[in-house]
Amino acid sequence: MEITINESELIEASKAGIDEFLAVFTDKYKTALKDGEVTAETMSMLNGYQNSLLAFDLFRSQITEGGFVQLIQNGYGGYIFDNPFAKSLRIFGAGKLSKLVYKAKEVYDGNKKELEKETTDEEFYSMYVDFEIFDEMEEEFFEIEEESTDAVAHYVDDHLEQFATIVK
Repeated sequence: MEITINESELIEASKAGIDEFLAVFTDKYKTALKDGEVTAETMSMLNGYQNSLLAFDLFRSQITEGGFVQLIQNGYGGYIFDNPFAKSLRIFGAGKLSKLVYKAKEVYDGNKKELEKETTDEEFYSMYVDFEIFDEMEEEFFEIEEESTDAVAHYVDDHLEQFATIVK
């Protein structure tokens, strides 16, 4: 699927900041996907670069809102940990975040059944206690989030053709 972005829209967004610049891409991806949902079916609609950028967006929002437990409970564990997302981060220049994702993947892989099971609200909240191991990783994320986002944005800017077709 071809994702098209107007150059003027990209210029305006980049003036507003890094988050707005990246959102131009990820918002287009979400609009292009059926119901904006990432599924095995819709993943194939985007190329690897686009999937990695969308995964970065989802990762940031989920970790910021509720951490790794929320990310996994909301169904994004496989999308983040069973795909080459961490490798993509390294390619994008976000090496510290890549290492953090690999570290979290070890916990995810060793506890996948428990982390992905259907839960009541009470069981969900108790997972934060059961998986306190994620606390330190989440703190590390907040320490490196800005530099990681900056690295990803620069990579996207230097490789626009991988992420969308830019039209005048």
